[in-house]
Amino acid sequence: MGVKKKKSMQVAALTICHQDRETLRSFADREGKNLASLLLHCVQLTDGVSQICSIKQIVLLLEKKDKNDMCDPLIQSCLDILAGIYLSLSLKNPLKKVLASSLNGLPEFLMTEAVSSFTCRLQEELNTTDLYSYRKVFDNVSSCIENFNLGRESINKLLENVLHFLQKSLIEILEENRKFTGNHIVQTQLMNDLLVGIRVSMMLIQKVHSFQGNFWKTSSTPLWQSMCGLLSIFTKFLSDDDLLQTIQSTSGLAVTLFIKTMFDPPEKIPVLMSSLLLCSVDRTSTPEWFMNSCRSVCCAEVSGSALLFLCQGALAMLDWQSGSMGLPGEALLLDIAKVLFTLSSRIKETTLEMFLSRILTSWTTSAIYVLESSSPSLKNSLNGNSGIVERLLEYVYTHWEHPLDALRHQTKIIFTNLLQMHQLTMEGADLDNDPFLLGLTQSILQLEWHVKGKYICLGCLVERIGIEHILAVDKTIPSQILEVMGDQSLVPYASDLLETMFKNHKSHLKSQAADNTWIDQLHETWISPLLLILCEGNLNQKSYVIDYYLPKLLNCSPQSLSYMVKILQTSADAKIGSCHNRGALGALMACLRTARAHGHLQSATDTWQSLVSSARIKQGLIHQHHQVRIDSLGLLCESNRSTELVSTEEMELIQFFITYNLNNQSPGVRQQICSLLKKLFCRIQESSQVLYKLERNVSRHELEIKLPRQHPSVCLQEYKNFMSSICSTLFEALFPGSSYPTRFSALTILDSIVDVFPVPEGKIQTVYQLSHDVDTGRFQKLLECFTSTFEEVKSLAFDLLMKLTKTVVPFQDSEKQQGLFQAALELSTSTKPHDCVTASYLLNFLIWRDALPSSLLGCLQTQQATCRDADKSASVVERNTLMVLKCLLKNLEAEVAQAEKSLLQAAVSFPMYGRVHCITGALQKLPLNSLQLVSEWRLVVEKLLSLSYRLSAVVSPVIQSSSPEGLIPMDTDSESADRLQMILNEIQPRDSNDYFSQAKIVKEHDSFHMEDLNAALPNTDTSVEIKGKEGKTCHVTAQMVLVCCWRSMKEVALLLGTLCQLLPMKSVPEPSDGLLTVEQVKDIGEYFKEHLLQSRHRGAFELAYTGFVKLTGILTRCPNVTLQKLPEQWLRSVLEDIKCSDPSSKLCATRRSAGIPFYIQALLASEPKKGKMDLLKITMKELISLAGPTGDSQSTVPQVHALNILRALFRDTHLGESIIPYVTDGAKAAILGFTSPIWAVRNSSTLLFSTLITRIFGVKRAKDELSKKNRLTGREFFSRFPELYPFLLKQLEVVANTVDSDTGELNRHPNMFLLLLVLGRLYPSPMDGTSSALSMAPFIPFIMRCGHSPVYRSREMAARALVPFVMVDQIPNTIKTLLARLPNCTDHYFRQNHIHGTLLQVFHLLQAFSDSKHRTNSAFQQELTDITICTKAKLWLAKRQNPCLVTRAVYIDVLFLLTCYLDTTTKGYQPELENLGFWEEINGIITESELVTGVPYTFTVPGLPQYLQSLTKLAIAAVWAATTKAEDQTRDIPIAFSQLLDSAFPEVRLLALKALLEKFLAASSGLAEERLPPLLHDMKEKFLMLALKEKHPECFCKLLKILHCMDPSEWLTQTECSTHLTPKEFLNWTMTIASTERSEIQSMGLRLSSKVIVHHVQTSEENRRLIAAEIKQWVQLVVSSCEEHLPTESRLAAAEVLANTAPYFLTHCHPALGLQDTLALWRCVFTLLQSEEQAVRDAASEVVTIALSQENTSQSTVVRGLPGLALDSTFMACLSSVSAEFAFCQMDASIALSLAITVLCDLLQQWDQLAPGLPILLQWLLGEGDDLIVCADSTHQVEDDCLFEKADVNFWAETLIFVKYLYKHLFQLLSKSTWCPSSPESLHHLQRRVSDQYHHLSQLFQELPPTAEFLKTVEFTRLRIQEEQTLACLRLLSILEGDKRGEILVLGAMGSPPEARQLTLPRTESAC
Repeated sequence: MGVKKKKSMQVAALTICHQDRETLRSFADREGKNLASLLLHCVQLTDGVSQICSIKQIVLLLEKKDKNDMCDPLIQSCLDILAGIYLSLSLKNPLKKVLASSLNGLPEFLMTEAVSSFTCRLQEELNTTDLYSYRKVFDNVSSCIENFNLGRESINKLLENVLHFLQKSLIEILEENRKFTGNHIVQTQLMNDLLVGIRVSMMLIQKVHSFQGNFWKTSSTPLWQSMCGLLSIFTKFLSDDDLLQTIQSTSGLAVTLFIKTMFDPPEKIPVLMSSLLLCSVDRTSTPEWFMNSCRSVCCAEVSGSALLFLCQGALAMLDWQSGSMGLPGEALLLDIAKVLFTLSSRIKETTLEMFLSRILTSWTTSAIYVLESSSPSLKNSLNGNSGIVERLLEYVYTHWEHPLDALRHQTKIIFTNLLQMHQLTMEGADLDNDPFLLGLTQSILQLEWHVKGKYICLGCLVERIGIEHILAVDKTIPSQILEVMGDQSLVPYASDLLETMFKNHKSHLKSQAADNTWIDQLHETWISPLLLILCEGNLNQKSYVIDYYLPKLLNCSPQSLSYMVKILQTSADAKIGSCHNRGALGALMACLRTARAHGHLQSATDTWQSLVSSARIKQGLIHQHHQVRIDSLGLLCESNRSTELVSTEEMELIQFFITYNLNNQSPGVRQQICSLLKKLFCRIQESSQVLYKLERNVSRHELEIKLPRQHPSVCLQEYKNFMSSICSTLFEALFPGSSYPTRFSALTILDSIVDVFPVPEGKIQTVYQLSHDVDTGRFQKLLECFTSTFEEVKSLAFDLLMKLTKTVVPFQDSEKQQGLFQAALELSTSTKPHDCVTASYLLNFLIWRDALPSSLLGCLQTQQATCRDADKSASVVERNTLMVLKCLLKNLEAEVAQAEKSLLQAAVSFPMYGRVHCITGALQKLPLNSLQLVSEWRLVVEKLLSLSYRLSAVVSPVIQSSSPEGLIPMDTDSESADRLQMILNEIQPRDSNDYFSQAKIVKEHDSFHMEDLNAALPNTDTSVEIKGKEGKTCHVTAQMVLVCCWRSMKEVALLLGTLCQLLPMKSVPEPSDGLLTVEQVKDIGEYFKEHLLQSRHRGAFELAYTGFVKLTGILTRCPNVTLQKLPEQWLRSVLEDIKCSDPSSKLCATRRSAGIPFYIQALLASEPKKGKMDLLKITMKELISLAGPTGDSQSTVPQVHALNILRALFRDTHLGESIIPYVTDGAKAAILGFTSPIWAVRNSSTLLFSTLITRIFGVKRAKDELSKKNRLTGREFFSRFPELYPFLLKQLEVVANTVDSDTGELNRHPNMFLLLLVLGRLYPSPMDGTSSALSMAPFIPFIMRCGHSPVYRSREMAARALVPFVMVDQIPNTIKTLLARLPNCTDHYFRQNHIHGTLLQVFHLLQAFSDSKHRTNSAFQQELTDITICTKAKLWLAKRQNPCLVTRAVYIDVLFLLTCYLDTTTKGYQPELENLGFWEEINGIITESELVTGVPYTFTVPGLPQYLQSLTKLAIAAVWAATTKAEDQTRDIPIAFSQLLDSAFPEVRLLALKALLEKFLAASSGLAEERLPPLLHDMKEKFLMLALKEKHPECFCKLLKILHCMDPSEWLTQTECSTHLTPKEFLNWTMTIASTERSEIQSMGLRLSSKVIVHHVQTSEENRRLIAAEIKQWVQLVVSSCEEHLPTESRLAAAEVLANTAPYFLTHCHPALGLQDTLALWRCVFTLLQSEEQAVRDAASEVVTIALSQENTSQSTVVRGLPGLALDSTFMACLSSVSAEFAFCQMDASIALSLAITVLCDLLQQWDQLAPGLPILLQWLLGEGDDLIVCADSTHQVEDDCLFEKADVNFWAETLIFVKYLYKHLFQLLSKSTWCPSSPESLHHLQRRVSDQYHHLSQLFQELPPTAEFLKTVEFTRLRIQEEQTLACLRLLSILEGDKRGEILVLGAMGSPPEARQLTLPRTESAC
């Protein structure tokens, strides 16, 4: 960060007119010391700050004058000039304040003269007639009144004139504003002037003492007449809705203030204001002047906004605090409340709602003032049980979930004030037991926790009544609040409430306790639930708790930290966490990080020594869970002191972290890592400044200064070495083939280093500069980052290169410059879009580094030379940019000319969008507002526009085609050509390209003449062959043509938008520096209009929208009135086009109206948000009228357009709350449109409806579609949209009355779906009460009747929609009512649809009732028991007496729900099922059902699968219940599992197997309480038999899982008798499944076969020999399951198998497999550790964790008795310490890969298998399976042909990282041992092969072009990787030959500076 310079104050200098200057010269003396000389010198200064000092000297000189100088003309003139100076200065100029302050100290005898001077000058100001100078006069009047005695006296003298001026000016400004309607810029200025004028008028009344008395209150005085005139103006402003609402609001304040000032007697003012507000002014008793001035608010109908602002005025301007208004004031207060409550139901505009909430807040504040000295009647009117308080509570409940944050905040203040009001009315009463507060608390606690208002109100109540009352109701409230902190939208509210509660509880306990035992209770209540969440909560929950709540808790109670750390330390080993769970270690790191960041840990040393060890931190830095790693890093980097020294230990740990954490796939994690490291660098820079200061002072005061532990110079050197080492690591990470995350992280951190450690300036010293460590190799690495396919990497590399000074690396090689420039030009015509981005960055790099080749001038002949000599003042960057643009334009012009002849040739050889992209990129980097070569630029811009239009004309026919995705202007068979001809005819009117005139067949040669269509061969490829760039034959597909076209359109649109945004505009008549003319801007606008309205391709019009938004944004702010009005003209024009249903219209009626919504969005987005939004109002009015139903089916196109545009506008976040007033009309249009017979209208209506649901209820935040997070209470919904209440009710009534015809006629009522969807998102709130006019009760009977619909889906929706409308406590009665409506078995006539609908409603109500959390257990069980009794009365519906299987199934579902809920009870309460005889009834249903007797139906019977599933679930529940009751007895079991498993229906078998699997999984988990039920003990044979017979895939998979859960020793011996397969044959069967079946079954088969294999291996040596072939087959099966192309499930299974078998096959001291097979399995581990899927890598890391935890790897690996092997003790200690340090640790795959190689090397020595194993490891190092020649030769084809076809690419794996780790460990192993190869000949053969490969690589490198890294990136990178592999192998082979000088570092580490090398080697060794 460095030390920031203090900004110097900018003060505009003052000036005076020529006449005043001459006057001063005439009075000035020669010495320059008199008053005139000083003043003259002051005005001649050009620096405002110097003038301030001069002014002070002048006033000091004036103060020294005596009375004799009063008549001195010099003084009079100077005072006059000073007055002129004061009035000429702007209001915010500091000189004005200094002058006023200074003149306030003038002597008394000069005051009269000064006042006279000021009065004269001010009078001149008031006489001005220039309307646009009025603002200056307003400012001067206000500055004179405010804290300026002279000015105030002058105003007093001119009061009549000032008031007259204000009256005149306000009228004139208003008239001028009306003249400029539509000119937003001028109107905004005039509105602001109007607002200032009103405020100045109010200041006059409040601060000028002339209004104190009554002498002026006569109608004849001019003062009175002016006051009446102003009052009249303000009342008109108040009622004028065309003015800004801030003006109306201020006018309301002014009206009240003027009435208060003018009206007599004052005690009648409250009565008068009441009559005004209630519209009941008595004309007979009201003064005439009042009636004349306030006629607009007395006689006419007053608007709601006027009443609102009058209320605001009364509350703000009348004196409520002193109680001087008495009873009339109290009556006025109640009247204001009445008016506000009335307005709250009428006002729906967002801004007025905001005003209303603030005014209500102001009312509650005023009520508090009044209540402090009020009458008893007012206290009765405002206590908690009063109607007003009830209305206030209703307002709070309605608006506490409002979308506007500010409005929600106001509801909090209102609620707080309301509680205080109640407290004042109950003076002397016991608030602890106050019924109102207790009842309020109880009702709020009953709310669901997703309601934001609950937190706000609870917080207020806690502060008022204390936490103990709330905890007494429910002690688990802290845990409940912590549970909801997984929802981001609730986190701020929940954390604030927890903080409030915690503080309150702490203070309460502290005050009650006599000793320190209170803290234990505090920890139990608050800390224990927190620790539980931190260890076991979900990811979001823990993150939000740590970020929001933990800092607040530690700030409130720092002493709790040691308690938390103690608990977590003891749990860290047991709860190690995983990839999905942080565990105790993660919680510990989070707590320590938070504590240190907030200053609760004083120093790093204290942290490590007393709280946590370095080993723990190291485990955290490589933990599998990313947040644990981040918290551990944060603990090291963050500190509350920016100058805290970074210790050596911290630096070592951070170096360790960076080594393994750069390659992180999560963008959020990468961002956090880079941010934390930047904080660390800032600490290093800031603390280094302290060290430098200490170092300077050491020599002088060494004895006096307390030095740090080391000398400052030592610390500084450590800093420098550390930073150098970090940079070396980061540059090493830019190796060939490094992943995108690695490059992004490395470049971002390097960029932070450049920013934090600046070039030394002045006294600031920098401990490190990156530029010192950047050599040619590293510079080249940064340059090669431009070749990345990710633009973020290119951008970061470019920024970094620009920040490095030019002296870092000389870049003067002309050949290199020429090569880069040519590469950029070639890349700009590549068919790969990312290549043109590379070209753009390369060109910008050459431009800004001034590295353009000298040949560029020659190729552009003399034009550029003239340009370079034309203006020497032009910057180098500007000249370079101009040259490059001209070069690009020259090439683009030639290519456009070619494309006009052959678009196919352009698509394959020179797609033009790359050139345009490069032009745009160059313009964006250049500051276009300060160009010097303006004439040259105008020509370039003109040519640029011309070429853009030509290019667009070439490609637009494809984009504007009705089917652009498949259009190619040719084909290869006659049928296709005929179809294409129809398309071409369609687009012909808009096509100027000759090539599109007819369909053509193109052959191999570049000939486009028509051939005989019938003779052409059919081709399914829909592609043609054409000559490419290098003369190669290329296939041209429709996709290639489309990409060329839409990307060209995209780049043109962005270029035009950029031009409008960046280039200054000029008007044609007046010469200026502008580069765009008005006509050019209009042409650009017309271009956008044409393509947005006619393009069909989404990519094209979406990006055209981006460019058009830039244009409209400029036009709105443009001072040119013609341009400013263009958006409105375009908008009106397109609305007229939409209304017209002309068939010849070019507007696209399909594709959701294509670009039309985007066009209108862009036009509306440009409208100022603070204005009246007139364009939005016009548009919405037109669209709503068009979107409504129309009787003419022929004119539905405008309706479709309107619906699609409305959808886009409601989705547009830029419009914000401005669109909310139109939601009601939009919803009506959508619901009514869904009934249209036209499909297009229904489709558009559905899309609009979906958007409105999101806009009303918010973005879906839960998996449950109807989660309460996305719902509103009925009160809130209908309060916001009151017009929807009668509409929805009427529509629902119509549907309900006709949904079920007695004649059986099917009436689908399409809009029923939409109605039920809306209503299903509403729910009643316990706060609703019974008096609401918008009650939800009327909807209930209609929804119930909708359940009778003959449409199945409608009945389901009606059932779901009914649930939220029924209060929880009303659900039991409603269920009983519905059950009573069901027919009896004796009834002869009933309709199954009615029964089904009713049962569905019962089912969903019962489900919701059982899920309610705030019901007490006893009451809940009793109500369920009552429901059960009612259910028994209709049991015939579940039996065969009911012929309908569908209704039978639903009734059985109801029974199943009852059994679940009644059977799960708390302690001390026994279930009622036995007493009710319920199980007997259920057992009877099951025994009589088809499950027992057999199913007489086929699948064609409706509802059979559903019925069988429901019946099976009930049967399983009955079996478990009978098992629990009967224990070992089985006689009472209604049906055996074997019967279910023998069912012919897979649905039955699947449910049974699921239930059985749950039991077996629970039993295999090892928990004592989860034992296997006795009836399952003898089912092993059954499972084996079923496994061989089962054909249903899901059932088969479940069977395999059950077998896998069981111990093979228990069932494997039974295979022969039950399945006639020997154990060996059974093993073969499982492996066959694992190799042939689909993914999930294959994975399960692999797991099962692995378990069987392990069993055989464990049993005996003989078994192992018998199945040797099967073991080899199994190894191949595991290897094949690890392949990258396989599904994730297969690779996860392989990782699990490897983890389970690791102790037997991978790490056993006597391996069960041969070396080849063992190494094959280890290779699988390495492959999985480099998988792209995080889940697979994490599962593979578990293998390494298990391997490290084995006895032979975790203990010291001293190898005994191995012939020929004697390892260095240091190396052995390294291996054993690593194993011990990370054993049992959940580690990330990055370090797991390195540790796995460490373990393998160790094991090879233990097994004495290094000699045979080394060739295999060298093959790995070389890259097994890579055929160098094939790879090299296939590169061209892969790069050129595959535009869209992408092979499987692993974006995480980095080949050279594996090479680096393997090479490093082999190097250490071989260089420190005395081992000799057993077969030197084989090694010589390998060496020859590797040498040949290296020479072949050299040849391939020579064949590449000079800039191959840019032009042949893929091939170049592959060769570089193979080169590194080959070199590493050669080095190791040289060591085997006896050369011990092989380097340890690979990947270019030898290029690092020597300081870095000192740290790199030890770090690399310790990291292993």
